[in-house]
Amino acid sequence: MRDRKLIAIPPVLVLGCLMACATSSFAARTHLTAARVATGNRQSLPHTAVSPLSSGYVERTNANGTVDLFKGQTLQGGSSIPNQLLAPLDLSLPVPSSVSLVLPNGEAIAAGATYSNQPGVAIEVDPPFGRCTGNGTYAAIQVDQVTHDSTGLTTSYAIQFFCDVGNGTSYTGALAYNVSPTTPHQGYYAYESNGTITGFGNDNYLNYLGDLSVVALNKPIVGMAITADAAGYWMVTSDGGIFAYGDAGFYGSMGGQRLNRPVVGIAATPDGQGYWLVASDGGVFAFGDAPFFGSMGGRHLNKPMVGLAPSPSGGYWMVASDGGVFSFHAPFYGSTGALRLNQPVAGMAPTPHGNGYWFVAADGGIFSFGDAGFYGSTGAIRLNRPIVGMAPMSNGSGYWLVASDGGVFAFNAPFYGSLAGLGLTGVVGIAS
Repeated sequence: MRDRKLIAIPPVLVLGCLMACATSSFAARTHLTAARVATGNRQSLPHTAVSPLSSGYVERTNANGTVDLFKGQTLQGGSSIPNQLLAPLDLSLPVPSSVSLVLPNGEAIAAGATYSNQPGVAIEVDPPFGRCTGNGTYAAIQVDQVTHDSTGLTTSYAIQFFCDVGNGTSYTGALAYNVSPTTPHQGYYAYESNGTITGFGNDNYLNYLGDLSVVALNKPIVGMAITADAAGYWMVTSDGGIFAYGDAGFYGSMGGQRLNRPVVGIAATPDGQGYWLVASDGGVFAFGDAPFFGSMGGRHLNKPMVGLAPSPSGGYWMVASDGGVFSFHAPFYGSTGALRLNQPVAGMAPTPHGNGYWFVAADGGIFSFGDAGFYGSTGAIRLNRPIVGMAPMSNGSGYWLVASDGGVFAFNAPFYGSLAGLGLTGVVGIAS
């Protein structure tokens, strides 16, 4: 388990950000992920009104590198949110009975605030576990949401925290009470091959649903898709295994079946009631209400497929690493299949109305077709690590690129942070 130290820096919006975005220490932070309980290949709820989330977890990393997970319900608290009780996940483990977040002079925790190793900031994990005070240890609190009623009583909150108690022991946790997504698709999530997700912008709601980072996966994560209301997501592994969280429904997978080539991506249907998987040989697997209009499986490809994007027409596009585009019940707007590229294409994204698409190369070169606007690229910049994916803004007026070290590049889009500088190499994509 990696400890990522959170550094408090005033929030800044960066438009058209280039290398500075990727090397910024904005998110040189504690990993602050959500509860680590995998849902696996299971049926989850279809899209309905999002129920408020009230859950919490404490993840203890021991000096020998082992990890203990404690999960339970969080409770309504006072203005400073004291004593949030956590029920044990495993009764055979010694469990913390409560976690308290303390601010200087008893002040109320503020939405959007970050508190990091400051005097008076403390995280108390009930004895015998420890207390982080910022004096010789390390305490960090990130507040994604908090609301109070007229009396000052806390009515909702979403908080992530880290606590280093010394002697090689640390705690990472998340507390969510009565929280629903507030700003869907107004930020982005970087995801790693081990299933870890890290949210930037919006309210980081998906962080509180869980991820796969402490689960032994048969194959690495290669793709992620977020539901339309941003209250759930799917992840897919290279063997076609599907993991569904929140209100993302499980409609089937290729896990356990023999594939000719590994799966390389996933795309959800517009209503979220189905999804497609695409393999590197161009094979397409449709689940739920995702229609099957054909594939390139069994046909000769000059280069392997690297991604699939849905079209509002109900069809889809696929792109190969040479930029060749294959359209199935979707309009063709162009490709780079006949051009020599400096670096292979790494991913593809459609415009909001489906009248165009972008794809991005490993050097950050951007190729725009149809109504997809060109807002800049890193094609002429020396990168520390290759670009592995892109995500457009919800209105199509800009986009983000992510490198395998978690560096994020924002073009005509707000920069909310990145994972650059943490020594990562396993980031495989970005979703919004």
